[in-house]
Amino acid sequence: MKKVPLASSSGLSPIVILVRPQLAVNIGMVARAMMNCGLSELRLVQPKENHLSPEAISGSSGAAVILEQARVFDSLQSALQDIQYVQATTARVRDMAKRVYVPEKAHALTAKRLTKGQKVAWLFGPERTGLENDDLIMADALVQIPLNPAHSSLNLSQAVLIMGYTWWIRHKKPTEILMTGNSKVANKHELDLFLDSLEHKLERAGYFHFPEKTDRMKRNLRNIFTRSDLTSSEIKTLYSVISYIK
Repeated sequence: MKKVPLASSSGLSPIVILVRPQLAVNIGMVARAMMNCGLSELRLVQPKENHLSPEAISGSSGAAVILEQARVFDSLQSALQDIQYVQATTARVRDMAKRVYVPEKAHALTAKRLTKGQKVAWLFGPERTGLENDDLIMADALVQIPLNPAHSSLNLSQAVLIMGYTWWIRHKKPTEILMTGNSKVANKHELDLFLDSLEHKLERAGYFHFPEKTDRMKRNLRNIFTRSDLTSSEIKTLYSVISYIK
């Protein structure tokens, strides 16, 4: 079976802990969601089915390496022995005094802990019942994903994916990228040479026929092209275009 390498990261990431997960396929789908979001460490507390079964491997859809490196524990207490900060996901607020955060706020607190060298864990409960009070009492804070109050139930892997995705876009993913195909963004030297050639062509063609406006017109032209993120290939195309200016 071909293994997919774990996503590299510039810093530490939260540990995902599944408490008493019931179905192997769901564990596999959690691994897939983790891989999607650059999360690599999975811990399982009293899983009902084998996390390395064919069903789990199939559900992971190429993220089997996370399952292979997952650690299994007999109790939640033992799974948390080396953890300094714990956030537990829950669909409803229980009858206990706990701070409750939405994912964005929870992630800000997670990031602060991680930068201090602390280990942070996210807890997710069984598919049918969610985390019990005895589980939640071990958490430092609760996390609620804001959804339609009339129907806020999530599949286990969906909950992990939402937590992972909101973490990924906050800490890992750039908000915008430039698709350049097989070319690369032109450097300033390439752009300057093109603009010099363009100005020379326009001067010879008599474009700058108002001397008092020439400098401003040249600045405007340069501003148009410098804010466009032109690629080297596009610069070559523009050279071809202005070659028709006599």
